[in-house]
This record gives sequence, structure tokens and C-alpha cells, in this order.
Amino acid sequence: MQPRTDIFSLHNYINSSVPSPYPSSFPLSTPFPSNGPNPNPLYGFQSYTNNPQSMSQSSNNSTSDEAEEHQTDNNIINERKQRRMISNRESARRSRMRKQRHLDELWSQVMWLRIENHQLLDKLNNLSESHDKVLQENAQLKEETSELKEVISNMQIQSPFSCFRDDIIPIE
Repeated sequence: MQPRTDIFSLHNYINSSVPSPYPSSFPLSTPFPSNGPNPNPLYGFQSYTNNPQSMSQSSNNSTSDEAEEHQTDNNIINERKQRRMISNRESARRSRMRKQRHLDELWSQVMWLRIENHQLLDKLNNLSESHDKVLQENAQLKEETSELKEVISNMQIQSPFSCFRDDIIPIE
């Protein structure tokens, strides 16, 4: 038996001698694109010929494939950009919300501190007024004490009784 060198014969031989692992109702597709309505057993690869028309057709197919691949790459890049843009918008929205919450908390703290400051100022003013009153009262009491000492001193001098003298009862 002669070895088979014809590619078409080899393809037919392989397909006829190897049973398919798939059921006959299972649609089979080739892993490579086919060229036109009649699938090429070479799975889309062109055979080398010196025909300029087939060479330009091959060039057109590769250019078309490159354009499709480029378009697919652009679509993938655009999808990624779109996802990134959406993600960035969400992140910015969350950041604005955090910033607003922080600002609200700071304003709340400012209001609380202002109220506390006002209360402390009122308390300080009340204590200051009380302190001034106590100082005035203290000064008045000292003045009254000195007046009373003077009255007592005058009474002792004028008294005929010796028990009211300074040497017996100390007056301070």
C-alpha cells in the first residue's frame, strides 16, 4: 500500500476511520473559520499558488481578519474603559458621600462645642459675679468688724468697770 500524500485524501481517510465521540445529532464546528459556503478541509488555510487573484484574496482575508481582531480588541478595551469609568464614578460617589458624612459630623461637633462654650461662658460669668459679690461682702464685713472693734474699744475706755479693759479681755 502506498503512503497517502494528498491532503484531501488524508482528511477523508482520517474522518472515515475515526469514529466521532459525539452523537450524530450533535452539531460539529471546526475550530477554525471556513472560507465561504464550502468548508475547506484545510480549516481555512489557503494552499499556496502563484495565482495573483488568490494571493490578493488571501491578503484581503488576512486584512479582514486583522480588522476584525483589531475591532474585537477595541471592543474589549472600550468595555474595560467603560467598566473602569463606571467603577470610578461609583468610587467618586462613595467618596463624596464619605466626605459629606464627615462634614456633617464636623458641623454637628462645631454646634455641640458652641453650645458647650456658651454654657461655660454663662457659668464663668455667674461665678465671676458671685466672686465679686463675695469680695464686696467680705470687704463690708471687714469694715463692720473694724467699726465694732472701735466701738468696743471706746466703750472700755469710758467704762468704770475694770472687767471691760483690754488687759483682761483681749479684743481682736
